[in-house]
Amino acid sequence: MTESPRPYESYVYAYPHKTAYRPLPDPTPSLAPLWRGEPKDALSLYAHIPFCEVRCGFCNLFTRIGAPDELTTRYLDALDRQATAVREALGQSQTLSRGQAVSDSQTLGDSAPVRFATAAFGGGTPTFLTAAELDRLCDIAEKRMGVDLRAVPLSVETSPSTATADRLAVLAERGATRLSIGVQSFVEAEARAAVRPQRRAEVEAALGRIREAGVPVLNIDLIYGIDGQTEQTWTHSLDAALAWRPEELYLYPLYVRPLTGLGRLTATADRAWDEQRLRLYRHGRDHLLARGYEQVSMRMFRRADAPPQGADDYACQTDGMIGLGCGARSYTSSLHYSFDYAVEMREIRAIIDDYTATEDFTRARVGRWVDAGEARRRHLLQSLLQARGMPTGEYEERFGASPFADFPDELGRFEALGWLDPTAPAGLLRLSSEGLAHSDALGPALFSPAVRAAMAAYEPK
Repeated sequence: MTESPRPYESYVYAYPHKTAYRPLPDPTPSLAPLWRGEPKDALSLYAHIPFCEVRCGFCNLFTRIGAPDELTTRYLDALDRQATAVREALGQSQTLSRGQAVSDSQTLGDSAPVRFATAAFGGGTPTFLTAAELDRLCDIAEKRMGVDLRAVPLSVETSPSTATADRLAVLAERGATRLSIGVQSFVEAEARAAVRPQRRAEVEAALGRIREAGVPVLNIDLIYGIDGQTEQTWTHSLDAALAWRPEELYLYPLYVRPLTGLGRLTATADRAWDEQRLRLYRHGRDHLLARGYEQVSMRMFRRADAPPQGADDYACQTDGMIGLGCGARSYTSSLHYSFDYAVEMREIRAIIDDYTATEDFTRARVGRWVDAGEARRRHLLQSLLQARGMPTGEYEERFGASPFADFPDELGRFEALGWLDPTAPAGLLRLSSEGLAHSDALGPALFSPAVRAAMAAYEPK
């Protein structure tokens, strides 16, 4: 048996990784030609709100603490300007009244229909915004972008301290179908160890308000691998979450990343920590599977009777992503683009200030071009990391070759490691239980040499 690599190299939630992005050379690409000819009948909208009340010790997301001097107002003003420019680039520039969305009959000059299949507000903490500001954010999505928020799945991230009744009421009224709350641990000592100050009573009260708001899907995020955490305390947090019968649970391994609070306090990872996290992962997985949850990926578990999320015709592999906000990414078939990225607070503040002062949002400024080879890697990576696996016929239909022909070395290695499921039906490439457990090693193993080199050359800031 081939020796197994370290199981926690990197969480892969998008490919290419954002640290492989670079400033695009002048003249920077104009959005209108980028989107011309792209499929636009099942787009996804993501709006990024880069504000939090506190910054957790493990967090390396693009977010800042607080928003002085009416910064949220200026940020939403810029978001509005960006949405207007993006909508014009898509070919629909009219301003819509509240609640009116672009219909399937409204098309661009190139006859490509414009329709959104899903939407999400993330961050940061979107509910850092006041209720009135959340209402304005929804207006931007509907009136500027043409998203019918009551007709598509809308996921919103929140936190215990910002999940107030007035904010939740706005989100429920505007069509939110999923609320995701980061709890991380119901054990107060573990929350402190993760540099996440919160009280158990505050968490429980927030969960009660979310349930009272009537949003169909509640997701609770939990973290394993915290200093001092045991199987007993991990089970305590799992059971505390299960008491609310969440439709979804995400179980995240703790990472200690550069420039974060924990990164300044904690030594680098070792094999003992790897084993602790693997042990807690398997315990959490088995605990949820025994209680009526289905595993969707290494991190995601869904209650078997939960209402579906996502339109049947939406597929993250093939459809465009429209990102609004200075931490959001946008995806066309040839270019993934965003704004500059940072973790250190001073750098983040400067990027946000630059974003709020921007008047011209008609061009992509930072990104990475995606060629045919990278498109193959992206499809294989994002499909294979899902518990359901990837039908090889779909891959062959799209790319004209077998994934085994395109990636013989990588898939051969995964097979030798026992990461591929030998019992999968013919025509289905699927991870084994251990393959899923090692998703954070398997995903990075599929990165191209060029992306790896760009990531290695990236200077954290």
